[in-house]
Amino acid sequence: MDNIATAPKSSFIQRPDLLSPAGNWECAKAAVENGADAIYFGLERFNARIRAHNFTESDLPELMTFLHRRGVKGYVTFNTLVFPAELPEAEHYIRAIVATGVDAAIVQDIGICRLIRHLSPDFPIHASTQMTVTSAAGVNFVRNLGCQLVVLARECSLKEINKIQQQLTDRQIAMPLEVFVHGALCVAYSGQCLTSEALGGRSANRGECAQACRMPYDLLADGELVELGNRKYLLSPQDLAGLAVMPELIQSGVTCLKIEGRLKAPEYVANVTKVYRQAIDRVMDLLQSEECFDYQILPQDQYDLEMAFSRGLYTGWFGGVNNQQLVHARFGKKRGVYLGEVVQVGKDYVSLKLLAPTKPGDGVVFDSSHPQAQEEGGRIYGVESRGQMVRLTFGKRDLDFSRICVGDKVWKTSDPELDRQLRQSFSSDTPQFQRPIQLEVHGAVDQPLTVIARDQQGHIVQLESAMPLVAAHSKPLTEQRLQEQFGRLGNTPFGLDQLINHLHGEAMLPVSELNRLRREIVVQLEARRSQPKRWQMNQNAALTDLLPSRLPSSQGSDALAKVSAN
Repeated sequence: MDNIATAPKSSFIQRPDLLSPAGNWECAKAAVENGADAIYFGLERFNARIRAHNFTESDLPELMTFLHRRGVKGYVTFNTLVFPAELPEAEHYIRAIVATGVDAAIVQDIGICRLIRHLSPDFPIHASTQMTVTSAAGVNFVRNLGCQLVVLARECSLKEINKIQQQLTDRQIAMPLEVFVHGALCVAYSGQCLTSEALGGRSANRGECAQACRMPYDLLADGELVELGNRKYLLSPQDLAGLAVMPELIQSGVTCLKIEGRLKAPEYVANVTKVYRQAIDRVMDLLQSEECFDYQILPQDQYDLEMAFSRGLYTGWFGGVNNQQLVHARFGKKRGVYLGEVVQVGKDYVSLKLLAPTKPGDGVVFDSSHPQAQEEGGRIYGVESRGQMVRLTFGKRDLDFSRICVGDKVWKTSDPELDRQLRQSFSSDTPQFQRPIQLEVHGAVDQPLTVIARDQQGHIVQLESAMPLVAAHSKPLTEQRLQEQFGRLGNTPFGLDQLINHLHGEAMLPVSELNRLRREIVVQLEARRSQPKRWQMNQNAALTDLLPSRLPSSQGSDALAKVSAN
């Protein structure tokens, strides 16, 4: 699967942030070590993934220190509707979030936007995709609520995103836009599903979605049952994968690309974050180069995404509305990489024409077009080539071969080797992903060496050597030698991106002193990054300031609506 883009180059193209999900500490580390610029996570209450492990208030100081030290932002999901009786608890949560230096809250409830802005004039609010913003007018509406960023509804096409951007420019409205780029899609508009609540009393808008869309259904037309064959999953969209339209997304000017998946495993977070990190960087390099623009999805990226989690991958609504493509209706659960169809079933083996690589240890499932039933599956014991066919053997009594038929589809659902590699990326305490810093060097003979270090977040550290530079009789501090010494940043969160040399004359300094300066740069930059964000807090502000002065108990259910409407 590939895409060759021919869009014209822009004089300035912003590199979008990559926002990854984190349902627990391991997921947070997986995101950080694979290149996320920010993570989003929930607390015990008021988040739309209440079944995730989530974090607690007491986790916030440690989590935010870890993230900021690594140059990563952290956003709290405050993206459920809030009932009137819960407003005092919501106020408590907001105060804790602001005080611990969280970078923003992702909010669905309009009343909560007003409450946050009442309590703090500058704490960032991100309008959740559940606000269903699909136009410049919607963007302006949430801007007036005090929001600093809008997560557009997932139904917006690239054409509509570009239109919104142009209208905002014409109206001189500056508002960063964020879009989902990968993960599960909800069949309900903008994730506002009422089906789970109607069928089982579990509200998706309260974080308790029962995934009713992933179940098989019958179809009635004019009272008659329509024969669907193997297409029973009428409400289950394929998973979103925006990799094919990455150049168009970046050129649309969106500020942030968001990955769905706070209920997923850390291996999923590591996998998908890594793929999109590399894709964003590759597209940016292509857009800024003078060569012919040729972007293609790498086969390994496609494989990795399908193995991470896939109900089928599709570009969602980015290309417009195509419901038949969006919902293939054949299954509603994870499949993986398609290996081919069974052409022969033996006593302890199956044969097929292999369409994707596989190896002993991989897990497979046999799809007989009845995914609602128990399916046969197991781990491959051996892979043997037989001409154009491949014979897969399995361990004794691992499979009931009488339940496998010629024509069954074979999916690879597990790749232990890939999982092992992904886990290695975040299981160590040593930083694996390094973020670039810039160094500027000044000095001359008989003067100290001055080093100025800058990171991408704007933190600056300036250090001087403990001894002056001396005239070099051999091996002066050339730009190359400075690069070598200051570039030795292994086991740190930093990588030397650029060194600007302003040394005058041929001077030298002991290697031990250069090493000391390098270590001190790391220590001081980490210390600067670790300082919590200081948002303003109106200590005298209270929830009661926003509520009606007199509220009969019989009208309690209307309180939130009145707060939201003012």
